Amino acid sequence: MPKQKITKEMVVEAAFMLAREGGLNRITVRDIAEKLSCSVQPIYSYCQNMDGLRKDVIKRSDSFIKEYIPAHIDKNDFFKSTGYAYIRLAVEEPNIFRMFVMNERENIHSLDELYLSETNPHVAEFIADTLQIDISDARRLHMNMLTYTIGLGTILANTTPGIPMEEIEGQLETAYQAFLKQITDS
Repeated sequence: MPKQKITKEMVVEAAFMLAREGGLNRITVRDIAEKLSCSVQPIYSYCQNMDGLRKDVIKRSDSFIKEYIPAHIDKNDFFKSTGYAYIRLAVEEPNIFRMFVMNERENIHSLDELYLSETNPHVAEFIADTLQIDISDARRLHMNMLTYTIGLGTILANTTPGIPMEEIEGQLETAYQAFLKQITDS
């Protein structure tokens, strides 16, 4: 039988699968080698250190999220369904959600900087058009809902057996109405 060629992509994918199943702490060279049915030598040839591999795994989880969220959005209710998609991610893929939340973000000095670095600017435009509100109010509503949704998602990703989705959806709707009222009343 020919010897299998192990590539860096295979190593990162195996490490991603381990992290997906058990969290970033689950990644060991031995477990990656076992997953790839190879010795540890090829793993060491691609991984100078575990920090670099963890960064690659976090990048891989970011691409997973960039595919997951759009696949779970209702085009007819884009804004609200995006929040629900993040909640669903926290429930279905808690380890990936944790990697997303706990990923260190460098050179961020304010919530506005975080918002600008993490979001698509067209979302605020869409919200402004849909709700007939000013773009700055749309950004504020979006940031408030993102903050609230990520908070709820973090709770969901770290509780067992879990909180009923009806309760979470009710909380999201209550927050949305309160944040929207705050904007329309000002």
